[in-house]
Order: sequence, then C-alpha cells, then structure tokens
Amino acid sequence: MAPNHGGVGANWAGTYHYRAQGVISARSVDEIAQLVSEGGRIKALGTRHSFNDIADSPGTLVSVRALGGEPIIDEQRRQVTVPAGMSYGSLGRFLQERSWALGNLGSLPHISVVGACSTATHGSGARNQSLAAAVCNIEFIAGRGRRIDLNESDPRFLGSVVALGALGIVTTVTLRIEPTYDMRQDVFLNMPWAELAGIDDIMQSAYSVSLFTRWEGAVDQVWVKSRVQNGVSPSKLSGSEAQPATREMSPTGDPHDNTTTQGGLVGPWNERLPHFHFDGSPSHGDEIQSEYFVARERGLDALRALEQIARTFFPHLIVSELRYIAADEMWLSPAYGRDSLAIHFTWKNEPRIVRELLRSIEIVLRPFKARPHWGKWFSMDAPEISSLYPKFSDFIALVREFDPDGQFNNDYLHRVLGLR
Repeated sequence: MAPNHGGVGANWAGTYHYRAQGVISARSVDEIAQLVSEGGRIKALGTRHSFNDIADSPGTLVSVRALGGEPIIDEQRRQVTVPAGMSYGSLGRFLQERSWALGNLGSLPHISVVGACSTATHGSGARNQSLAAAVCNIEFIAGRGRRIDLNESDPRFLGSVVALGALGIVTTVTLRIEPTYDMRQDVFLNMPWAELAGIDDIMQSAYSVSLFTRWEGAVDQVWVKSRVQNGVSPSKLSGSEAQPATREMSPTGDPHDNTTTQGGLVGPWNERLPHFHFDGSPSHGDEIQSEYFVARERGLDALRALEQIARTFFPHLIVSELRYIAADEMWLSPAYGRDSLAIHFTWKNEPRIVRELLRSIEIVLRPFKARPHWGKWFSMDAPEISSLYPKFSDFIALVREFDPDGQFNNDYLHRVLGLR
C-alpha cells in the first residue's frame, strides 16, 4: 500500500475538498481487508465525482483506482465482473471490443462503476433503470475485514448495492450485459415550454431522451438517443427541428469538443449513450450539482410548481436537465418502487447561494415526496429522508450487521441516515 498523508485534494470539479487524514492506494483486495481489520475510521475513494462529503472520512480514505485486473466476461450468463476502480468509459471500450454492451450509461463515462452504482446514478430512458439495477453480484470488505459476497438470491442483496459506502469497501460488482448495438443521437432546439404538457410522449419517443432548460420559457435542447435497430429517429419533435449536421454542443449551447457525436450519425453504444466524450472533460467544470426524483405521474405538476420560483434560481444555473428513470427495487435507490422524473440542476460555483436555493426548491418539492441524488447537494436530513424510503429501517439494520463498529460512518451518513 502506498500512503499519502499530505493533502487529500478535491473532487473532480474542485468544489468539494476532502478532510480525511490521508489516502492509501490499495493494490489488492487482501490489502483492503488487512487495513479494515486493523480498525479505525475508513472510507473508499473512487473517481471523485461526488459533489458532497459522501466519500469523505474522519480517518483514512482508501483509493480503489489501483486495484488491478481486467473485467471477466461470462458469455453464457451474459455477465461481466468489474474491479472497483474501473470507470464506465474503460469498461465500455473493453466490452465494445469484444462485441458486448451494457443496457445504459450515465451522462459521464468518467465515473467509476462501483461509485455510480453505490449512489444509484443513472442515465435516461422511460424503460431504463438506474445503473445499479444491472448489478447481479457484489463483493465487499465489511467491518472488521470480513469478506462478503452477495448475489440476487440473498435477501440482503437489494440493500447492498445502493449502499452509500455504509456497508464496507466494494471490491467487485458483476453486471448484466447484452450483445453490442449501434445508436444515433439527434438534437432538437427551442421547444416551447408549453410542449411539456406532452412530456410522457416526448420522453418515450426514443431509447433515451434528455431535456435541457434554463427555465426561461423554453426547453433549449432535447437530446434523443435511439437504438438503430429500433428505427430511425424522428426529424421533428413537438414542432422542433433536429439539427441536420453533426455538431458538438454543450448543454449551455456553447460549442465544445467534449460532447458525444450528434447529428444522427450512427456509432457504437458507448460513444452515444453518454453526453460527454471519455477522452474529454466531463460536464462544465467548476460547478455544483443537485438532483431530485419525483414520481413520473406527478412530474409535470412538480415542474409547474418549480416554474413558479424559477426566477429566483435561473440566474445561478448553468443548465437544468430532465430525465426519466424506470422503477427498481434497490432499497435506497431514489427510483425505488416508482417510475421517476429526475430534475437535475448544474449550478454555478456559488455555495452560499446554492444552499439557500436548495432549501426553497425542497420546500416546493416536498408535496411530491422528492428524493435527492445521494452524491449531489441537498439539504434534507435523516428524519425527512427516512420517510421517503419504505425499506429505510431495513437498511439501517443491514448497516448494523455489516459495520457493527461504525468504521465506515462519516458526517454524511450521520446527517442523512442518522448513523452514529
């Protein structure tokens, strides 16, 4: 193990600075088990794509980026086992080279597979679940250095995938895969806000659909990602024209070279499902992100409620994205038990203002029982969050079982789960 007792540094956007005493880069599962068995507060650190203190610790951080080994494909079962430090971008290339694919990806291929699944990070699509729903087996080092291996037949499995790092340090996950496929991506501009009355039809018009807005009276862009074998993308969407040529376009409308190819050009799944190139910078940078999930059938009402206070927050936005996520059964997934509309905010780096705005937004969304994205900014605490998850008490019992000494507890888990 290679210790680093200097400054731990910041997240990828530079908007959260870790407070841990140091970072240890583990190169094997044995090293992680040994480190945990020695006791003390400890937490896994992946690709640093969370915007809050979920991956921080009052003790030591263990980086899993150096865990070696290639993914292992089981073609008969259509599964791939992935080491904890691997990103979706690297996994996507690995699978594509061998004619395999995942069913969905998030907007950033830079994020780690394990970190994304642990926080129920997602892509888009009316019939696409969160990325965690693809997991069929998980291995982790629990408290006191115990090795745990759970599959879907274990009643604890559904509480162990989206676990916020509270159960231990994940070392591998196994995901369901399918044969490779091609996609195209089309962009539609300047959809009138009134067209959101038909949001269900819009969101179900293709395999994956994302709406980008700055809440100033229009949906600025609609990104439509279609699997080629499912037919050709429409040339019009609610009266908006698709862009006829390939052009690189950021969510804010400024030309960049970091977004994936648009203009209807066909390409492999791993180069169309994400919004951003794996070799480019993720998103805008120097930003803060928040996101709230509401039940899909109440999504339009939630948007109309937010529209009433939009003037207070749109000057501080970089962009807002709207996506559908299908329901899953992961206990702490924000899409648990309900098809959801995710309302995402990418904020300017204005921490004080964002904190104030989030309180106002959460008050507006409270009647809709909005659930926050675990890895982004929100102001809800344990009493409110516990009421939003039917399996909350079952998850707390799971934490007591796998981490009886509280080795993986931190300020974040105390605040949002009430763990001590």
